[in-house]
Amino acid sequence: MSEKSFFRAEHISAGYGKKTVLHDISFSLKAHTLTALVGANGCGKTTLMKCIANQLNHGGKCVLEGEFLEELSVKELARKVSYIPQKSGIMISLPVLDVVLMGFNPVLKLMQRPSKEQEERAKDALVQIGLGGYENIEYLTLSEGQKQLVFLARTMIEDTSLLLLDEPDSALDLQNRHQIMKQLKEMTREGERAGLLCLHDPNLALRFCDQLILMKDGRCMEVLHPSENSLEEMEQAFQKIYGDVSLAECTDKKNRRHLTVLWEESV
Repeated sequence: MSEKSFFRAEHISAGYGKKTVLHDISFSLKAHTLTALVGANGCGKTTLMKCIANQLNHGGKCVLEGEFLEELSVKELARKVSYIPQKSGIMISLPVLDVVLMGFNPVLKLMQRPSKEQEERAKDALVQIGLGGYENIEYLTLSEGQKQLVFLARTMIEDTSLLLLDEPDSALDLQNRHQIMKQLKEMTREGERAGLLCLHDPNLALRFCDQLILMKDGRCMEVLHPSENSLEEMEQAFQKIYGDVSLAECTDKKNRRHLTVLWEESV
C-alpha cells in the first residue's frame, strides 16, 4: 500500500432525513500526517467525521489501508479507527483511569480486565497530557477541558491507524490547545497512522497540520498544503469560505515560519 493511498474518502454523500448535508466529497490522507477539516458552523465537518467512523449511513466509500471501513464489524472498526466526538457521552461516575483504559476495549475479550502493563501505559499517557495523579478522580467532576485531555490520553494508548477527533480544542485554553496539537502531531509521526481533525480555528490548523480541507455548504472547496501552497493561493482559498480575510506570514524567536488568518472588520 503506497503512502498516497493510506486513507481515501470516495464520493461521500450523506444527510439527515430528506436534507442532504454532504455532496460528493473525496480526499485522501497520507500516513504520518495530520489533516484539518476547516469551515464555518454547519458546513458538514462533523457529519463527514460520522460517515468515516461509520456512525451515519452514507453514499460512497472510505478505504483505510485497502480495507473498506463500511464492511468492518464494530469491533474490527474500533481496532483500526479512533473516533473522539465533541461530547464523550459518559454519564456515569467513573475514575479517570477507567475512562482511559477504555482505549483497550477493542483488544480485550468479554469481561477481561486490562493487564498491569496496560494500566501503566494508561497512567503514563495521563502524565504526558499533564494529568498525572488524576487516576482516581471522578471523570464527571472534571472541567470540559480536562475531559478532553482525558480522551486524548485514551486515544494515545489505542493502537489504531486512523485518528478522528471532532473539535479536540474546543474547551481548552491557549496553552493546552497547543499542547494537544503537538501531542497529536507526534502521534501521527509514530507508526503507520494518520490524523483527521475538525477545527474551528484556522490559525491552529495552519500552525500544526500538514493538510487543510476547506469545506463550505457540504462541499470540499479546496485542499491546501501549507508547506507547498503559496501565500496567495491559500489566501484566495480561505476567502472562498470566510469572505474578506487575508493571510500574513511571520516568524517566531527561533525564526520559524508561521501563517495567520486576519479578519477584515468594517469600521
